[in-house]
Amino acid sequence: MDTGLNEQEGRELLAEIRKISAQPVRYIVNTHYHPDHRGGNSAVSPDATVISTVFTLSRKMAGAANNSARERIGFTDKIALYMGGHAVEIYFPGPAHTLGDPVVYFSQEHAIATGDLFLNGSCPAMDEGDMENWIAALDFILNLPVDEVVPGHFDLADKEQLRHFHNYLAELRDQVSAMFRAHASLKQVLKGLDLHKYKDLRQYPKYEATFVDNATAYYYQLEKRVRSR
Repeated sequence: MDTGLNEQEGRELLAEIRKISAQPVRYIVNTHYHPDHRGGNSAVSPDATVISTVFTLSRKMAGAANNSARERIGFTDKIALYMGGHAVEIYFPGPAHTLGDPVVYFSQEHAIATGDLFLNGSCPAMDEGDMENWIAALDFILNLPVDEVVPGHFDLADKEQLRHFHNYLAELRDQVSAMFRAHASLKQVLKGLDLHKYKDLRQYPKYEATFVDNATAYYYQLEKRVRSR
């Protein structure tokens, strides 16, 4: 599930895998097309089959160095692997952080890997995604039997830490949408944000990167929705 930024990070990941198993790595799931999640693919296993959403694979193939997988499997909804009595369920919950982030659920282990749909103690920035569906995707995950959450970056987490991040996005959505409906400008929206309950996230209090950027991205999504009516 993702391989890091480059060959060095891929080799480091493979070294950790080798502490557990000498078996070949047969499958790699890339959660999205950003280089820091797929740059180590060839170092981890040049012969592995890469699995991701059709969107993510198309973006990778369009621009990508270090994209030498012999085989690729693209899907649009759900795919499951069954290996050694273990089920690996790979879902695409719809546009969220990007337009094509899958999550990987290990049902017997009650564990899920989220990619950048969730960062522990931080808030990833919107790409070409969908704020409201991002929140719905996290609702979906929170309704699964999950004890361990593997985020796209930083430490392992539990469901309560995931719920905290979900609540941050929901609060941001509610504040931005309320001000938008009141015909506030983007500048007024950004000035009016009050997210002090989430001051434990890395970006607070400067609101750099993702507090402001996520509010801005959602504001533009709302504008686009109004124009399309």
